[in-house]
Order: sequence, then structure tokens, then C-alpha cells
Amino acid sequence: MTRLQKLPVSLQKSIQNRSLLKVITGLNNFNPESVVLISKAAGIGNADLLDIACEPKLVELAVAASNIPVCVSSVEPKLFPQAVNAGATIIEIGNFDTFYPDGRFFSADEVLSLAVESRHLLPEVVLSVTVPHTLPLDSQAQLALDLVDIGVDLIQTEGGTSSHPISSGTLGLIEKATPTLAGTFAICAALKGNHQNVPVICASGLSEVTVPMAISVGASGVGIGSAVNKLNSELAMIATVKGLRQALDSFKLVPAIN
Repeated sequence: MTRLQKLPVSLQKSIQNRSLLKVITGLNNFNPESVVLISKAAGIGNADLLDIACEPKLVELAVAASNIPVCVSSVEPKLFPQAVNAGATIIEIGNFDTFYPDGRFFSADEVLSLAVESRHLLPEVVLSVTVPHTLPLDSQAQLALDLVDIGVDLIQTEGGTSSHPISSGTLGLIEKATPTLAGTFAICAALKGNHQNVPVICASGLSEVTVPMAISVGASGVGIGSAVNKLNSELAMIATVKGLRQALDSFKLVPAIN
């Protein structure tokens, strides 16, 4: 049995159906009230997974508020064991977007080292790793292959915070998602070419307009952060999560024409 097969059945199905919806509260969001609010909205809106800061108390609050599995994100592997003991289902190295404004960037070697340390600490726990979009696309693809080789179970992409759309409306939303969509395509192609059946989660800068695009370029699911966690009310958050859920569920891949 693989580690992914030990996940809750509902989570396994969403990955297999390529319809995983993950709501991200924020790597640096340690505000209990905010995390609970977003968690409630994610649960009511039928998200599959919550991604929160790596803090045991927050894990307990998020699980209770949402009743869905929780992933904890950090760049400090030593923090993961306590969060898992508190109820976290998945651990994740990332999200790096929050560090870039301060000039902090992560090399491929550093990400690989963090992943190795995390896998050593928790060999039986599902491990997800974000691939920095600041790397060239070929380097992103190679890093994904290297991560899989050391036992990473899920690969995540990013890029939205560094994207600067010049258009408004739908075109602007597509421009916003371009970096993470490009990374997802490159990584999925590399994994498929090497016969690696590892799910890829496309995250950062996505919207109802672009989540179907993420699936079409190979993703097994999407991660949504600021589109939800920057909203000011629970009702608005719930409506947005439901809209994203509908966008994923209604999207069907059109068979290729031979």
C-alpha cells in the first residue's frame, strides 16, 4: 500500500478524479479567528483539503471547523511531527510565494534537502513539495523528478504572486495564472515521460476561470489561496469556494480527435 492509499477515501477519490480542491489559509497566517473562518468556508463550500500554517493548535481548530483533511505547510521540517500528532494528514514544503517580497528565494538543492529531511522525520506521512516557479521550466521539471525519486508523494506548483497581469477581466485572470499553468504543464509532461504516476497540484493565482485550465494541462487538483483568504466575510468565502468547486466538477476533458 502506498502512502497516498492511506489517505481518507474521499481525498483519494478527488485525486483520482482530478478534481481536488485545496483551500490555503496562508503559510504565515497564525491568526486563529482567520483560520477558523476560512476553514468553515472551505468545509461548507465542499473543498477537499485545507492547507494551513504548521502549528498544532491551528490544526486542531481547522479540523474541528471544517471536518475535512488538513495539510500543514512550512519550510522548517522539524515543525511537522507535532502538527501531525495534532491531526494533520499531509505535510508540505512550501508555499514559497510569501518569501519572495523579502528577497528570500529557494534553490533546487535547498528544496530537495528540505524534502529529504521531511521524509526522514516522517517516513509514513504523505509529503507534498512546492516547486519554486523562480526556477526555469526545465529546472522545475527536473526538480520534480528528483523529488519523486526521494519519496515525495505530491508535487505542487506556484507563481501567482509574481505575475503582473496587464489586462482586466477574464484575460487578466488568465494572465495571472500563466506561470503556474506553465510550470504544471512542464512538470506533468516530465513525470509522464518518466512513467511517474505522481499527482500534481496547480496552485497560486488561480480563479474560477483558470481552474479548468489547470486540469487540462495535467493537474490532479488545484490550490486556492488569496481568491478565498483575502475576502472579508464568511459568506463571500463560501460563495467563492462553491464557485470553484462547481468549476472543477463541471469541467470535462474533451477526448482527443484522432
